Amino acid sequence: MPGNQSVVNDGGGRSAGNRSAGNDGGGWLAGDDGGARSAGHDGGGQSAVDADGGGRASAGSRKRRRTPRSDWEFPLLTDWGFRPEQQKLLVIIAAVAGLVASAVGLVALVGSIGDYSPEGRASAAVLGPDTTLPQVFHGWSSPKLFDPVADRAKDERALTEKEVFGQSELPVSKKLKLKLVAKQLDADCSAALWGENLLEQASDAGCTQAARGLYASSDGRYIGQYTLLNLKDGQSASDLVESLKTLYRGGWTHPLASSKAVFPAGGYSEAGGYALGHYVGLVWLGRTDGTEPTPKDDFVSLTLALRGAEKAVYRRVVSITGPSS
Repeated sequence: MPGNQSVVNDGGGRSAGNRSAGNDGGGWLAGDDGGARSAGHDGGGQSAVDADGGGRASAGSRKRRRTPRSDWEFPLLTDWGFRPEQQKLLVIIAAVAGLVASAVGLVALVGSIGDYSPEGRASAAVLGPDTTLPQVFHGWSSPKLFDPVADRAKDERALTEKEVFGQSELPVSKKLKLKLVAKQLDADCSAALWGENLLEQASDAGCTQAARGLYASSDGRYIGQYTLLNLKDGQSASDLVESLKTLYRGGWTHPLASSKAVFPAGGYSEAGGYALGHYVGLVWLGRTDGTEPTPKDDFVSLTLALRGAEKAVYRRVVSITGPSS
């Protein structure tokens, strides 16, 4: 009979199971969803407690944790196939290499600063084992007294050896004199000077004459040389003296050769440069034993005596301005 029927077949041929008295004709147990599943099992045989209709884990199930990303994982290196520990090693190697390169560069820079000397490298080929040059240099600009000979166009007469080195002795004191032991006048200034920068500057300054005189003191303790350069104008003379304040170690005058006086190789000596209108006077002085001067060595008086060769320039000023000046 319909009211006591235990098995009901629907149109799909599925067994509906026993219905409870509370079920209506078209309903299933309240725990089933619209997928027409039985109270204990759904059509796919899954437990309603373990899974929902979408096959996802329920809220009560334990979720799988993701492995945290390594601090040494870089996308580019990962794409290239490097593991995190390999990437860490690469970063450390690169950092160490950078520090080493920086240290090497710093050492090279400090070394180059410590070895610097004015024009030392440029003149290395010029300096021989016996080359002697001053350890100290001072320069002075031209006094107004020499303005009348500031332009060679107003003082065209060439220097003569007798004019500059006419005195064979220059007095230092009552007992001490400087004796002329060698002299030379060159029309080519490169014969008297050395050093690339100095030669270039002398050429640009229109240097046409270089007069050199070598002196030895009467007591045999001192040696000195005076050089007079003939340039085109006072500005060129002042510029040359000014540049020598920093570049004299890379270019200086050649000492004259003499058996009576020699600048000792590597010995101590001092020098000074004086702009005198369009002329430049260079004084070079030292002890014959190459040692530094003591308080008993009067280099000031010796320098003033060497500058006696400048009388030739004073006479030229007088010839232009007259005795009254």
